[in-house]
Amino acid sequence: MRVAIAGAGAVGRSIAGELLENGHEVLLIDKAPTAISVERVPQAEWLLADACEITSLDEAALQRCNVVIAATGDDKVNLVVSLLAKTEYGVPRVVARVNNPKNEWLFNESWGVDVAVSTPRLMSALVEEAVSVGDLVRLLRFSHGDANLVELTLPEESALAGTQVGDVEWPQDTSLVTIIRGTRVLTPSREDSLEAGDELLFVAAQAREEQLEDLLSVRRDSAAS
Repeated sequence: MRVAIAGAGAVGRSIAGELLENGHEVLLIDKAPTAISVERVPQAEWLLADACEITSLDEAALQRCNVVIAATGDDKVNLVVSLLAKTEYGVPRVVARVNNPKNEWLFNESWGVDVAVSTPRLMSALVEEAVSVGDLVRLLRFSHGDANLVELTLPEESALAGTQVGDVEWPQDTSLVTIIRGTRVLTPSREDSLEAGDELLFVAAQAREEQLEDLLSVRRDSAAS
């Protein structure tokens, strides 16, 4: 997979390193000469250019990329890069960094963004996830389809504890994708049972989140009555 990253700062270089370790081709783009540090990520391609300019993106051959990551520290730049990548070059997957949470509402398909990653929101979500049981925590937003990656730790008193996955009537537009049980990561099958303390990860439509939380958190005594 070929990935272009706009922004060769600490965030961009870190992403590049991870992708290279997983066997992907990576191109780092930055307009600041001081950011071009080939020795820090020597396996990557480097381009000194303004990623907001069509001529620069032509030089980067963005049409050959499977993914573009807009990872600069400037939200305006990240939006422009995302829009150009999607509309001018038809890049299948565009991921954009959100620096200011107040701008998060802009990072959607109208600007060519498939996945928006807000570091402040993600950090707060991880804090909530660590201390919350029975509460739905939104971890990541996907622009297409208005879907989110959400997590809930199944409480001891949940009526679903001990129930098989295939026996649960899940809300429409939701999908259970992973069960984290202690140190194990399980791909759920219909025969798997839900256990109290399981961390459940779903991809769910935003409109279904409240319904999903109610289903998972309902108490046994309430369900019996």
